[in-house]
Amino acid sequence: MVLYKHIQLDDRQVPYIAGTTMKVVELVTSVKAYGWSPEELHANYPHVSRSKIYSALAYYWDNQEEIDAEIERIDRWAEQARREAGESPIVKKLKAQGLLE
Repeated sequence: MVLYKHIQLDDRQVPYIAGTTMKVVELVTSVKAYGWSPEELHANYPHVSRSKIYSALAYYWDNQEEIDAEIERIDRWAEQARREAGESPIVKKLKAQGLLE
């Protein structure tokens, strides 16, 4: 078993960065969405040290299949929630005014 100094598992075995409330999947999502380097991650999350960022990324690389599956599950859930919510009242209003297509 590999130990990651800055990674802890919660009661549901979800990995998060020690000393923070940030899940590893949240950090990885920022990398995937914005292409941020470890330095850019630190600039955007200054409360997370570089060593913790690198530890989280190492954890991801060693558990990539599992974490990517979680990201996919979250994406599917979000898409379903968007479909179920339908169009927002402000979008409807803007469309009625001809400001949106």
